[in-house]
Amino acid sequence: MPDNRDGCASKPDEHDDEAAAQKRPPETGHMIATRNALPATRNSVTHKFSVNGHEGYLTIGLYEDGLPGEIFIKMAKEGSTMKGMVQAFCRAFSLAIQYGLPIDEACARFRGMRFEPMGMTSNPDIPQATSIVDYVAHYLEHEFGSTQESSRL
Repeated sequence: MPDNRDGCASKPDEHDDEAAAQKRPPETGHMIATRNALPATRNSVTHKFSVNGHEGYLTIGLYEDGLPGEIFIKMAKEGSTMKGMVQAFCRAFSLAIQYGLPIDEACARFRGMRFEPMGMTSNPDIPQATSIVDYVAHYLEHEFGSTQESSRL
């Protein structure tokens, strides 16, 4: 049985070429980023912090070379809105650094964000924060900032 619309089995169908071209990513000359996920078992650092009396724990999953590859935050008192926003921030930050964004650059995007809770912190190196996101960005930059490789890809 012929497999083309005009009945000719030897001629490729031009519609197949169009469908294949639509499935391919466009050839723009831009690099397609690749995610460098952490191994299933990895070391981590957990840091207890407080912003205006709101206690939390920041856990930083580390690559084998000791650089951060993911973050998680657990707040002692959190409602569903706070929990969701903190999880969204952690997921976005983690994906950004896994796709090669340097820590300094990632932290710069979140430093200075202003929303409650804000105020005095429990960390003498970061005495005040304008939000939990601001605190975490300052902490990560302080601990890991200038040691970040420009790319892990």
